[in-house]
Amino acid sequence: MELTTYAIPAYVLLIVLELVSYRFLPDETEQGYTVRDTAASISMGLGYVVFNLGWSLLYVAAYEGVSRLTPLHIGASWAAAIGVFLGWDFLYYWEHRAGHRIRILWAAHINHHSSQRYNLSTALRQPWTGIGTLPFGLPLVLLGFSPAMVFTAQSANLLYQFWIHTERIGKLWRPIEAVMNTPSHHRVHHGSNRRYLDRNFAGVFIVWDRLFKTFTPETERVIYGLTANIDTYNPLRVAFHEYANIGRDLRAVSTLKDRYTVLFRSPGKAYSAVRRAQQAPQAAPAA
Repeated sequence: MELTTYAIPAYVLLIVLELVSYRFLPDETEQGYTVRDTAASISMGLGYVVFNLGWSLLYVAAYEGVSRLTPLHIGASWAAAIGVFLGWDFLYYWEHRAGHRIRILWAAHINHHSSQRYNLSTALRQPWTGIGTLPFGLPLVLLGFSPAMVFTAQSANLLYQFWIHTERIGKLWRPIEAVMNTPSHHRVHHGSNRRYLDRNFAGVFIVWDRLFKTFTPETERVIYGLTANIDTYNPLRVAFHEYANIGRDLRAVSTLKDRYTVLFRSPGKAYSAVRRAQQAPQAAPAA
């Protein structure tokens, strides 16, 4: 069982405490909670737990298979635990970045960005179709880390990210902001402001964004949500609406190049390809 599943009681308690804090310490600059939005986030979290049971079987099979093939085997130790934790955080940066830059992967990740509010319940909006993470964990298994160690590192990484989904915490001590992913950094990541799009992909350590030039500090008020919000609280629509959009867009284009763009290039390039196809003059019917 994942660490995140064991942490569910703590999630619930912290969400309740944050909710109560808005009652006694209101702040007009923060959006707080609404019943429908929070219910949608909790529903997404419950769906993630259910769907992840199936995905976990696939992950176990793949990781165990690769573990049997590799000649490298790193035993359990504190050094190994630190190594796999840092290794996964580095690979998570690239997995997360790919989830924003490859549309078929964005279709799974988009639900995490679908709320127009930002509170601890937003962290529960996790993907129900989790196959995109699989190839990014395999290098650690190939290097000799056991599947159990990799799963634990992945769970710990996700567990860390729960607390950064809040407006209640401002900027922290500068050395912490320089190294760690914080609520301020992650608010930027959830922003639909033009300057905030596709920035701050870090899981635990913001140093990856600084190193690979995707870091942007929080300098203006964040507008949460998507550039084109879906305006629904139905968890099924939240989870699968982008797959439906991809199906619609594949029908709208006709060339292999455009179909590749719709599936595997960035969402922006995919939308541009569809617009071009829709605006192209139609061939006259044969006489």
